[in-house]
Amino acid sequence: MRMIGLSERAAEANPTLASWLQGVGFDAAIVAGGEPRERDEIRILDAGEIAVATHRDLMVEFTPGSPEYHPAANGMPARLRFGFEDMAFGHALIAELVRPASRPACGEPESAKFLALATKVARSDATVLVLGETGTGKEGVARYIHAVSPRATKPFVAVNCAALPETMLEAMLFGHQKGSFTGAGASGEGLFRAADGGTLLLDEVAELPLALQAKLLRALQEREVLPVGATKSVSVDVRIIAAANRDLAAEVAAGRFRADLYWRLNVMPLNLKPLGERRLDIRAISAALLVRHVPAGDAFAWPTAAALDRLMAHSWPGNVRELENVLQRALLLREGDRIEADDLSIEVAVTEPVCAPSLHSLVVQEAIAERPIRRLADIARSLQAKAIEDALAATGGHRVRAAERLGISERTLRYRLADMRVAA
Repeated sequence: MRMIGLSERAAEANPTLASWLQGVGFDAAIVAGGEPRERDEIRILDAGEIAVATHRDLMVEFTPGSPEYHPAANGMPARLRFGFEDMAFGHALIAELVRPASRPACGEPESAKFLALATKVARSDATVLVLGETGTGKEGVARYIHAVSPRATKPFVAVNCAALPETMLEAMLFGHQKGSFTGAGASGEGLFRAADGGTLLLDEVAELPLALQAKLLRALQEREVLPVGATKSVSVDVRIIAAANRDLAAEVAAGRFRADLYWRLNVMPLNLKPLGERRLDIRAISAALLVRHVPAGDAFAWPTAAALDRLMAHSWPGNVRELENVLQRALLLREGDRIEADDLSIEVAVTEPVCAPSLHSLVVQEAIAERPIRRLADIARSLQAKAIEDALAATGGHRVRAAERLGISERTLRYRLADMRVAA
């Protein structure tokens, strides 16, 4: 990864920035602003160091007032200004502006460890199985593994196994001979050969029909494919990354996925957590999405602290895709220069199960009996807080057992309790 050089003046003005960057996986170190840069080094300078800046640097001014971001243009470096109130998003935006394009946006130390593991895996040719809910970023992880692997200069080919007609899947994957089926007016090399020397991502691999799973298994074992209509196999040199949003072990048990193929794919499993369990990633991904979607020439729309709190409080059943939709709507419908909490049209739902059905009914009745609450978000928070309080009371304050009763992780429970303390 490229070196991030934080000037002494910038570090003095913003003492937590260096440790925060290091915590999310960046190789950041304090440097003298006037010294020559190292090869591929990115520098973060104080706004007062413009005299020694180049267009590749990032100028940061840590001061109270309205936050601003101006992208690099006309030979000038990118410029950021924000104060303590906007520091959380300011740090996320800095990380977005200095991260390599191939690296997924990351704001959670645990996600940084996940990417470090993916980097280690990328050095080998081992088959990788990326598991996670729809919209969690499985393809992004696959592209990152390819980008930091020895195969980075060769093709990366992605195919969604659920999006192709079953009758065409074999020809699309393995190729075909001219005249091998109706409409085959010319030969086709297929995606395996298109990815030769590089990486082939088989997304939604659980959707492959059983008959084709057997042919895929042979291709993986023998490192060769047999095009449709051909009598001679063709050798291929491809690194396979498979992805699925379903539990493949459960699919094997149900007879819908071949056990031998599962074990062939499951050499190095990587499990992506849902976005709702990666709360600090929400800030980082929001920064990436806003940089992408704010039209060129328009002022950058900073989310307020209240808007960030609302984004981080949501459970995100649609993961990154849902977050992207919410932010795009906010950019279109906002009334002011910034994205306010009320600009976020989030569909609020209590998605974390509570063990005792009667508890949910009781909480709803109590919420209705209280003074009227105008917003659904307030109702959801009230219900969630009551359920957490009851679970802790039932377990004598034992957080691990309380989390098990609520159907969430102990870490998620800590976040919810922190939110409740802030709200109080």
